[in-house]
Amino acid sequence: MSFYSITIVLLYYFYPMVNFSKKYWQWVILLFLAFIWGTSFILMKKGLRSYSNYQVAAFRMFFSFVILIPLILKHYKKLTKENFKSILIVGFIGNGIPAILFTTAQTQITSSLAGVLNSLTPLFTIIIGILFYKAKSKWYKLLGVIIGLAGASGLVLYGKSNITNGNNWYAVFVVIATLCYGTSVNEIKARLSKLNGIEITSLAFLLVGPFAGLYLLFSDFSVALNTPHYIQNLGFVFILALFSSVIAVIIFNHLIQYTTTLFAASVTYVIPIFAVMWGLFDGETINFIQLVWIVTILLGVYLVNKT
Repeated sequence: MSFYSITIVLLYYFYPMVNFSKKYWQWVILLFLAFIWGTSFILMKKGLRSYSNYQVAAFRMFFSFVILIPLILKHYKKLTKENFKSILIVGFIGNGIPAILFTTAQTQITSSLAGVLNSLTPLFTIIIGILFYKAKSKWYKLLGVIIGLAGASGLVLYGKSNITNGNNWYAVFVVIATLCYGTSVNEIKARLSKLNGIEITSLAFLLVGPFAGLYLLFSDFSVALNTPHYIQNLGFVFILALFSSVIAVIIFNHLIQYTTTLFAASVTYVIPIFAVMWGLFDGETINFIQLVWIVTILLGVYLVNKT
């Protein structure tokens, strides 16, 4: 079965079965998203073996656009004068710009450091929501943000002596990306309630995808073509686009409309848990301290989702 067939099966058969209003489904979805996005940092690194940071980001956006063409053709009429600005924000600030920022950062910092800084997303989500979207939050949700951030940081930092390898000034790019995510999440929650996750995602990539394609059309691939496995590395970027920028973003955009912005954004806390689990499959071991951090993360997410 091709990757495209997997996408169709997930979107048209499994997706309608999910009840986003049920608490247990919200947790299942959160874990599923963390599972997908937990691999995105590695996939970006593999793409960067052959292609520049801008090329990897552009391929990611353009592949996503191409994959979504059937859905774009179905929903393009729902792009109106009223929602154009919001879709533009989601497309560029929520997807395009962070894709460039993350690939740029990962030319100089480790995936582990990028992962822990990505956990700033819920914090910026709540700050931006309060400052610009008149959002309100209860004290225990704020506590959950702090606990979740502490747990994610502890899980990633514990035992990672090489986490700060490289030029850590590039970590600023990840911080800016999390600001972008926080803005996009609030925009979807506040102003795109009339559209579902599939519609928001397809319209967002309708706006950003052609620009990515235009950049690739005039891009120089001479360096990439002289690297080993450049086709395979391009395949990793395609996988990144399919799962992290199409399937996951559709589900995430839908989840935002049924939960709080904080709960949806707290997926970034759960991502390091899957990094540890991947390590177990690779022969690594998990110790008691790591289990404590995992429980801490789950406690934080529970408080964020508490009504």
